[in-house]
Amino acid sequence: MTRFLTGSAAALMLSAATIACAGQSDDGGRKVHAPGNPILADGEYYSTDPAPFVFDGKLWILAGRDEAPEGVNDFIMPEWQLLETSDPASGEWVHYPAIARPHDVFDWAEKGRAYAGQIVKGLDGRLYFYAPVMEKDSDAKDRFAIGVAVADSPTGPWHDAHPSGPIISQRVPVANTIQNIDPTVLVDDDGRVYLYWGTFGQLRGVELEPDMMTPKGDIVTVDSLTGFFEAPWLMKRKGTYYMLYAGNKAGPDSECTPAVYHACIAYGTAPSPLGPWTYRGVVLKPVSSTTSHPGVAEFKGHYYFAYHTADAKGGGPFRRSVAVDEMTFDDSRTPAAINLVTPTKRPGPAPEPTRNIAPEAQAFASNQPIPVQYWIKALNDRKARKAPLPPEMWGNWSGDNPASEWIEYRWEKPVTVNGSRIWFFADQPAGSGIGVAPPAQWQLFYWDGSDWAEILTPDAYPGGSGTFLDVSFPPVKTRCLRAVLTASGDGKSHAGMGVEEWEVLTPEAKKPGTAPVTPMAPCE
Repeated sequence: MTRFLTGSAAALMLSAATIACAGQSDDGGRKVHAPGNPILADGEYYSTDPAPFVFDGKLWILAGRDEAPEGVNDFIMPEWQLLETSDPASGEWVHYPAIARPHDVFDWAEKGRAYAGQIVKGLDGRLYFYAPVMEKDSDAKDRFAIGVAVADSPTGPWHDAHPSGPIISQRVPVANTIQNIDPTVLVDDDGRVYLYWGTFGQLRGVELEPDMMTPKGDIVTVDSLTGFFEAPWLMKRKGTYYMLYAGNKAGPDSECTPAVYHACIAYGTAPSPLGPWTYRGVVLKPVSSTTSHPGVAEFKGHYYFAYHTADAKGGGPFRRSVAVDEMTFDDSRTPAAINLVTPTKRPGPAPEPTRNIAPEAQAFASNQPIPVQYWIKALNDRKARKAPLPPEMWGNWSGDNPASEWIEYRWEKPVTVNGSRIWFFADQPAGSGIGVAPPAQWQLFYWDGSDWAEILTPDAYPGGSGTFLDVSFPPVKTRCLRAVLTASGDGKSHAGMGVEEWEVLTPEAKKPGTAPVTPMAPCE
């Protein structure tokens, strides 16, 4: 089956076309037309961790830049960039690449790791950039620290406003053991300034002096925001303080996310900038990028909510792209509630006909509820990556793995199928009794109306992992198809099993359909 071109090859092919059609703004930016999300979608530049702000009558979005090669699961982020528009609805943006790099701005910082920062207008009218970077000369267990840069224009030049070093680290202003990243700053109506930061479930806050840099008073620890993981965003509306954040309270009945590696955007409110904070609900369900990061700005009477996804060409969890949608409030409640944001996407070409009807089915498995590090919907999401993260597959590893499992598709109406392709994940060789290994055997069964009937004999199914394994068979008509997987083992224990993608093929290609919303009844 033809697969979409991904990764660096796609980026290279698209780069020339992008440069050829992109205009240049008067101040050196690159004009971009974005008829939907993400804003930068061609794979030439990936953008992440959006932090919107208003300056000089325009909406700006500060973003990091992802540069991880395809298949590399690491945050390769060398620089920050900007997006700017006078009208978000127009889709007309100006892109300013490489407006700052950590080591160019802060003499005490290492290269790279340009993580999520924020730009705010200071009390003196200048712009202040709160940037998490890594200290190059530090004996701290975690060398991430927050520096502050200053400029007169969003595009810089940016200069270190605190040359003596970071304002937050594991040493200053007081010793701590957390990873000091993801700063968010609010200049309140009364001229007081507040900073929050934190990740891995640790959220801290403090007031700053009018110099925008010096911590004032005690640091507060926030532990009342359900599922807080990282990426806090502090804002104020009509006297109420809002804290948006990436949450990962996971479970089959969670309103946030079924898988721990995915995040929703949740929020809480407080009557004062340093709390106390009360959890209120979810703003954005998990998106395609596993990580999630909020940013909000009021612009011309509207609130714009920025986030990132993996929806650009060649995108992935480490190749993310900024999106923006309008955010609304329910003022009939006190405090006003943030309505759930529905992500929008660019219009795309009509999907090509395909023999794969797995995306039209609902997926089920014998090990439901699925362990929270996996996601059953990954079975038929049309994605099989070279280096997947756990939520990009179905899996069953638990430390005490059974000898067999099954995964199953259920369609709304009977379908005729004559082939299947399955992609197993493994981090251990065949025959292993530990980790995740290719199954010792797999076999398909279909529901014939009264019982499960086998499709071919077990020896007709190929083995292996890291690629699609194909099997063809005489057409069968059914509403349910099941793959029974026999675990690999060493005589003492069984390995876990993982499936990145499972396709089911019809005799003739047709226009793709969609899966039913109502849960499908089992075939029994």
